[in-house]
Amino acid sequence: MLHYTLYPHESSKEWVTFVHGAGGSSSIWFKQIRAYTKHYNVLLLDLRGHGNSKPSLKHVFEPQYTFDSIVGDIIEVLDHEKIQQSHFVGISLGTILIRQLAESYPIRVLSMVMGGAIMKLNIRSRILMRFGNVVKSIIPYLWLYRFFAFIIMPKKNHRESRLLFVREAKKLYHKEFLRWYKLTTELTPLLRFFRQGDAGIPTLYIMGEEDYMFLPGVQQLTQNHISARLAVVPECGHVVNVEQPEVFNSTTLGFLKNIVR
Repeated sequence: MLHYTLYPHESSKEWVTFVHGAGGSSSIWFKQIRAYTKHYNVLLLDLRGHGNSKPSLKHVFEPQYTFDSIVGDIIEVLDHEKIQQSHFVGISLGTILIRQLAESYPIRVLSMVMGGAIMKLNIRSRILMRFGNVVKSIIPYLWLYRFFAFIIMPKKNHRESRLLFVREAKKLYHKEFLRWYKLTTELTPLLRFFRQGDAGIPTLYIMGEEDYMFLPGVQQLTQNHISARLAVVPECGHVVNVEQPEVFNSTTLGFLKNIVR
């Protein structure tokens, strides 16, 4: 089972589950814990192979990870803790996992907060993925990860986010990185499917105005999905919860507070 941490609230019955991105860990939510635990029960988890979720024996023989299998890991934790429903907050690739969870287990999802959401790959990101696919077995994965982090978060004010993700990525094993990277082969058709259908679940996309690789795709999606709304954070890049935590916290908590139960 995944490693996870619970922060129970003394009176609230509602849960918020945080899902980090590829190469990160639950530690990226350290600027959200205090704000969220004032109002909700909080569940932080480390995805397989990340943070304190070490690769398990049952995954060693899996030829390839799938989004369905990783979503299954999250559901396993919810079932173990008898959490029937939860709000979900994700960042980067974590938003794809939450959207997949909403497709497979819609009754478990009260709402979705999607930070730095990846809902469409532009030409530059597709070239980046193809380049990584060619060199991923040749060069050290940390070199590749640092390169990706700089391309996605190039500005001076993105530096804290870059360093945080590179630091967490050091905890990954090389084989684990390769398994996760192979997930990119599923992205294009999966994201197309997500864009075509509205999940029908209250969804807030919160994006940095400098998230040039992924913001345009989300802007287009939110124009077509009735259940989704978009908040754009000024002077901010991809990892909005780290770069602008106060704006992120106030905006997302305000969204959750106004959801009609």
